[in-house]
Amino acid sequence: MRAVSADEATSSWDLGMVPRPFRVRKNRRELNDVVTLELEPESGEPMAFEPGQFTMLYLHGIGEIPISISGDPSHEGVLVQTIRSVGAVSEGFCNLSEGDMVGVRGPFGRPWPVEKTDGKNLLIMAGGLGLAPVRPAVYWALQNMDRIKKLNILYGARTPDDALFPSQLLGWEAVDDVKVLLTVDRPVDDWYGRVGVVTDLIADLDIDPQETIAMVCGPDVMMNFTIQSLRAWGLDGENVYVSLERNMKCAIGWCGHCQMGPHIICHDGPVFSAPEVAELMSVWEL
Repeated sequence: MRAVSADEATSSWDLGMVPRPFRVRKNRRELNDVVTLELEPESGEPMAFEPGQFTMLYLHGIGEIPISISGDPSHEGVLVQTIRSVGAVSEGFCNLSEGDMVGVRGPFGRPWPVEKTDGKNLLIMAGGLGLAPVRPAVYWALQNMDRIKKLNILYGARTPDDALFPSQLLGWEAVDDVKVLLTVDRPVDDWYGRVGVVTDLIADLDIDPQETIAMVCGPDVMMNFTIQSLRAWGLDGENVYVSLERNMKCAIGWCGHCQMGPHIICHDGPVFSAPEVAELMSVWEL
C-alpha cells in the first residue's frame, strides 16, 4: 500500500473527506429513541456552521451517518447533534458516554436562507424530528428579532410525549412577536391542545403570506402537503424552503447515493426552495 503524502492528506482534509476527532461532552436523552449529543473538538479550531447545514458523524468500527446540526450557530465551541436511533450506526451514537470519541466531517450543504427574512415574517413548520434541523434557524431569529417582523413556529408530533424540546417550545412562546403552535396526531388523556396535522395550524396564522418566508422540515409526505397548503394560503412557492436528507453517503457529491432527479442532495442542498423539488417529491419512490 502506497503511503499518503502530507500534501495529499491536507488535500483530503480540505475536501472534507477526513473526519476530525471530537469528544462527547454531554449525551442528553430527549425521547426514548432520540438523544442530543454535545461534541467539542479534540484540537484545532471550533466548528463554525450556518443554520441548516449538516455533518457526517463517524463511529469507529461501525460506520458514518449524515446528521443536521441542531445547535446554536453563535456557539461555535460546541457542536450539537440530535439523533434518532433507527439502525446500527445511529444506535451506536445514541449509546455514547461522556468522554467518548467520534469523527466529524463538515459542515456541509446549502443552509437556510435566513438573510431573506429581513423585514419579513419567518414561519417555521416542522414535524417530528424535523424540529432539530430548523432549530438553528430559530436560534438565529431569536437573536435577530430586530431584523424580522414576527416569528411563527408550527410543530406537529405523533403524541404529546413525542414532542422534541418541550421546554424550549414554552420558552420561545414567551418571547415578544413569537407564536408557537403545537398539534399532535394522537392525544393522551391529559392533553387539551390541538389534535390533527401540522398544516391545520396554518389557519391560525395572523400574518401576511406575501410578507413571509417559510422553512419546513419533516417527513417527505408532511413537507409535500405543507408546500401545497402554504401555496393555497397565499405564500409564493419561491419563499418556501425545505430540508431534505436522502441516503447521503459521501457529503461532497461524489458517490451519487443521494441523487434526486437532477439534484445531488448533499451538494445542492440539503435546503431547497419549493419550486426546485416540489414535483420531484411527489414522484413515488424517487
